[in-house]
Amino acid sequence: MTLIKSISGIRGTIGGQPGNALTPVDIVKFTYAYCTKLRERRPKAAGERYTVVVGKDARISGEMVENVVCGTLVACGVDVIRAGFASTPTTEMAVILSGADGGLILTASHNPRQWNALKLLNEKGEFLSAAEGQAVLDCAESGDFDFSDVDHLGTIVDEDFTDKHLDKVLELPYVDVEAVKAAHFTVVLDAINSVGGIIMPRLLKRLGVKCIELNCDPTGDFAHNPEPLPKNLIDLSETVVREHADLGISVDPDVDRLAFICENGEPFVEEYTLVSVSDYVLSRAKADGVKNLVTVSNLSSSRALRDVTESYGGTYFASAVGEVNATTLMHEKGAIIGGEGNGGVIYPAIHSGRDAMVGVALFLSNLAHKKMTVSELKKTYPEYHIAKNKIELSDKGLIDKILSELKVIYAHENVNDIDGVKISFEDKREWVHLRKSNTEPIIRIYSEAPTEEEAVKLGEKVIAVAEKIISSAK
Repeated sequence: MTLIKSISGIRGTIGGQPGNALTPVDIVKFTYAYCTKLRERRPKAAGERYTVVVGKDARISGEMVENVVCGTLVACGVDVIRAGFASTPTTEMAVILSGADGGLILTASHNPRQWNALKLLNEKGEFLSAAEGQAVLDCAESGDFDFSDVDHLGTIVDEDFTDKHLDKVLELPYVDVEAVKAAHFTVVLDAINSVGGIIMPRLLKRLGVKCIELNCDPTGDFAHNPEPLPKNLIDLSETVVREHADLGISVDPDVDRLAFICENGEPFVEEYTLVSVSDYVLSRAKADGVKNLVTVSNLSSSRALRDVTESYGGTYFASAVGEVNATTLMHEKGAIIGGEGNGGVIYPAIHSGRDAMVGVALFLSNLAHKKMTVSELKKTYPEYHIAKNKIELSDKGLIDKILSELKVIYAHENVNDIDGVKISFEDKREWVHLRKSNTEPIIRIYSEAPTEEEAVKLGEKVIAVAEKIISSAK
């Protein structure tokens, strides 16, 4: 049994003892703390009501968690808009569209079926800041609870925001509905038996796209590992080829991440989801005379976005890892588009959250305009490969020493230490990023280079340097 508490919420496996797993007791404590800090963050006159949107993915535990969360909100005197089955971006949009004071998303994203989680939104439909999230954690641990009396309980209303969300996606100026319809695309969709099986077919139908459905029954009984990685998408790849489809689409259980499969069954590669969509948005924006062509992704994302951005005369910025860090930097720099290399597209023209529906609509618009196959489109982008490694340590105290000494050793290179240590070797178009885990004595190592062999070699080289530092400390 596992329970992980962080500034973005709590997640854990269902069942077990309070404090060691995601139990009803933990859910009540955390929901109460969210309500308490909501009132402090958004003070209102006496008698004014607070409203919170609650949406969930299709996990088997979703109904139980939803009942506990909604019951606790009502007990705290908060009115609830229950959005039911709703993707993460749909719940975020629901907060905006309803004018609610906040939102709670019940999803453990790409984690397996036994997991669930509570993710916290502010009144803008965005994740709480680090300080706000920490305040909720501290309040939950205090155990100081005071619920509303019978005359001041909250209420619950049900509202489905799926179509309202899609209306906003299709209204985006760079989503070319007519061009997509004229292209007569056929796609295969793998929605992992979660809420993507509800919203994504509706989007594709409205775009005039023929959709062949795989795992689109929202039972929460995930057909394979929910992480949208190539090794988990073999059935999707084979179906794309067998059906002579133009494209394969894979989404995670809460539909904020997106991966594509080329018409030949090969992965488009998750890192290139954001690259391709950004290329299209930048090209349209530049043609429209937009001057501030700024993009953002996190430090562990591919350099390809930077290259594409600079090819349009734009400016690229890198944030610390984590969606809230990317959106914060996007606001600060006025980014036109951004996101994360895990297939998360953030397009502020609609809202500041990762949104697979936006990603699909923009990608298909790009494909329709380019009039080429998906594999041909992939070849138009700079080629990079990422290798992933980790160093496991028995002494967690060594982590900071390793990171500090690596900064000194590679001081002659371009070093960024806003989130771990990222060393960029500009002349070779390579980089390596080392970050410590928040939950384990591990350093995660991502390395990128123009070829897979070079990426692996770079990771191994830095690991060897780190191991020398470890040896010298003994």
